[in-house]
Amino acid sequence: MARTSTRPHYNVTFAVLLLGVAAYSLLQSMVIPVLPTLMTDLHTTQDTATWLMTGYLLSASVATPILGRIGDMVGKERMLIVTLLALTGGSVLAGLSNSISLMIVARVIQGLGGGVLPISFGIIRDEFPAERVRGAVGITAALTAFGGGIGLLLAGPIVDNMDYHWLFWFPAIMTGVATVATFLWVPESPVRTPGRISWGAALLLSGWLVALLLAVSEGPTWGWGSARIIGLFVATVVFAALWIMVELRSDAPLIDMRMMRIPAVWTANLVALLFGVVMYTTMTFLPQLVQTPEKLAGYGFGASITQSGIYMLPMTIGMFIFGVLSGPLSVRFGSKMVLVAGSLLTIVPFVLLGTADDRAWEIYVASSVMGIGMGLAFSSMSSIVVEAVSPAQTGVASGMNANIRTIGGAIGSGIAASILANGVTIAHPLPKASGYTTTFWMMAGAAVLATVAALLIPAARKSAGKTVSEHLGTQAPGTQDAPEGEEAKTV
Repeated sequence: MARTSTRPHYNVTFAVLLLGVAAYSLLQSMVIPVLPTLMTDLHTTQDTATWLMTGYLLSASVATPILGRIGDMVGKERMLIVTLLALTGGSVLAGLSNSISLMIVARVIQGLGGGVLPISFGIIRDEFPAERVRGAVGITAALTAFGGGIGLLLAGPIVDNMDYHWLFWFPAIMTGVATVATFLWVPESPVRTPGRISWGAALLLSGWLVALLLAVSEGPTWGWGSARIIGLFVATVVFAALWIMVELRSDAPLIDMRMMRIPAVWTANLVALLFGVVMYTTMTFLPQLVQTPEKLAGYGFGASITQSGIYMLPMTIGMFIFGVLSGPLSVRFGSKMVLVAGSLLTIVPFVLLGTADDRAWEIYVASSVMGIGMGLAFSSMSSIVVEAVSPAQTGVASGMNANIRTIGGAIGSGIAASILANGVTIAHPLPKASGYTTTFWMMAGAAVLATVAALLIPAARKSAGKTVSEHLGTQAPGTQDAPEGEEAKTV
């Protein structure tokens, strides 16, 4: 089997990228609604079962920026194959596993596939004509959110009609096909950033990310005031401070702090953090609300896993449709204005749910508006980051943006879990209705703060540059070879 000798049309490359991103996004959410089923089938406790999500998040948070940086250095196509192989291998292992320990290991391996997002954004920046980059980034970002929603929708029918192993076999088939297609049809990256990996910085980055995500994930279980949680937060601060110092002094930083200080980058990352709180918390706890039996709790709809996915369907469809539309809307109105509009719209459903969530139509209306707002926001946010940095920095910049969304999701989910756990006892094992109300108002507040942060983003300067692939050289247009330890310079 040999690679094509001619450079394929960028739409062929795009189709391959979308297949890999779709599989990754499915794996993010498919496990969430079936955790109770997995607890029964794998004979484990809730605390242990939550590591199916925690292990995945920890692995993805560490791997995403590092793989993005390596992709910028050695070639994005090569690292895309590596990440797809990790997704395939982890999914096959999970599909074969019948024990909780082996499945947790498989989920950690799957988390390495988080690098598929920044690498895909970088390939789009390299291969697409400049005027089509926004639209392609928007569709890719929309697919990550859409795939998460589809995962919630498909999980119930898969488990009901097959078994939990097929939650992993289907994505494994998709990523296996995407791996072969990448080898055949995704061209070698023409943009490289000479240098080396600062492994000291990588260890410190891993240290503070693991400490932070472990603290916010386990805080509801261990207790926010426990010595272990406080120690993890202290370790987060110490490791993060040391990491920043190392990066500032390094000739070959893993993540260029000058890039992170670009106004469009840090403000978009702040929006990403807040939208991570909103989206991941919604996907985790709104299905839990509608699955709650009203006879036992005095609220909820007693929905099955499949039915709870249907409640989320309007959000899923809205995220994809308006994520796709965000590209042409951004061209006409600017990515910033689209992001502000999406942030404003996202406030509305949580205000609605915070005041009334006891009728099915209210859930459907809220889900629909969420989809519109999140679709516009996620896609335009990714475009802002890609547009703000040089082609050589696309992988690491978009990787950190995706990573910060993950951190926001872990923080939001941890806080929401604590709110809902308040008052839960053996005699009364279900959360109080007031806990959900407080959670919805918390997410409304996060959406308000995201709107404020979006307003702080500076207006983008128009770019008239050619696509990198038009030059078909071994280096980017306007990029000079730099000696080891220095970044490529864009002129």
